[in-house]
Amino acid sequence: MTNPSNPSNYSIPKSPSRLSAEDPVKDEPLKDIAEGEIESNWDEIVDNFDNMNLNNELLRGIYAYGFERPSAIQQRAILPVMKGHDVIAQAQSGTGKTATFSISILQKLDMNINQCQALILAPTRELAQQIQKVVIALG
Repeated sequence: MTNPSNPSNYSIPKSPSRLSAEDPVKDEPLKDIAEGEIESNWDEIVDNFDNMNLNNELLRGIYAYGFERPSAIQQRAILPVMKGHDVIAQAQSGTGKTATFSISILQKLDMNINQCQALILAPTRELAQQIQKVVIALG
């Protein structure tokens, strides 16, 4: 019997491909990931918010917030989240992670349903407040 509170009982599968900004798709086996390279098993990269099939109100919020082009993590993570895939995204501070999951969540919301449709958990009150500001600004 496994203990769910023990992280050693779980494993994260390795991705079959490795992506970098210079060479978006490499079909070689996964090796050590050098700094600046992106490890992913999702090969679709969208380099423009207009090409992500986002609703117009959300696009206005994105551009009003000051975004012009999606960051590397946004190019690779917004679509799989919107399509319902599980995504683990790790990137340095200031790369757009909060906006990535916020945009994905806001796109999936049905404004005709007046019930909780998404829950964002944060480890600190300060981070929760920062996330709230981003969601309100984008939405």
